[in-house]
Amino acid sequence: MFKKFSHGMIERNVLLLGVLTLITISIGGLAQVVPLFTIESTIERVQGVRPYTPLELLGRNIYVREGCYACHSQMVRPFRDEAERYGHFSLAAESMYDRPFQWGSKRTGPDLARVGGKYSDDWQAQHLRSPRALVPESIMPPYSFLDRPLDYRSIQQHLRAQRALGVPYSEEMIANARADLETQARPEADGTAFATRYARARQGAFDGNPGVVTEMDALVAYLQMLGTLVDFRDVTPEQLRQQ
Repeated sequence: MFKKFSHGMIERNVLLLGVLTLITISIGGLAQVVPLFTIESTIERVQGVRPYTPLELLGRNIYVREGCYACHSQMVRPFRDEAERYGHFSLAAESMYDRPFQWGSKRTGPDLARVGGKYSDDWQAQHLRSPRALVPESIMPPYSFLDRPLDYRSIQQHLRAQRALGVPYSEEMIANARADLETQARPEADGTAFATRYARARQGAFDGNPGVVTEMDALVAYLQMLGTLVDFRDVTPEQLRQQ
């Protein structure tokens, strides 16, 4: 009887109901937020994840600029059918340097989180130039205009801006940004120093033309990196639970 009376009194008193609701929400909010101040990051670092190379970073910018995220997600969900088609489900750590992230909300085309190395550089470049020449049922528009030269004059400033947002680019990486970009796009160049700064980064004439660095080089380099940094045999169950 007392419980019914108290409950009814609260429901009839708008001011009292509002105050008690605010107190309840505040307690729940504090219980969720306060523990976060005791840890450095909510994302467990996974071995292999590194910042984008200068060429990959500009390729990602082109990917965002052209709206590729509208048709291609980069998030493999933890379901059996997804794993069988695309590979290991996505980890939060794989997107830790993405601003904005490219998880996506729909798929008109396939998910690209694990597309790196699935096709050759030549296939990727030709597919971008003329999608239906390789995939007749494709509805993707052609991007042959990406064969134009890449403007990378401000690449050092770009890396500095990324570092201001928390991406761990070192002074050495920033100082050598232009040289590293050109080295990655030219397979004949000495990539010894470049490889020490960016693990598992491939060199190549990604557009098939080593004579000039193009937007096509940048975009294909970015696509060929996706999903290749983490060796999932090294990912422990504890790390996966914390993701």
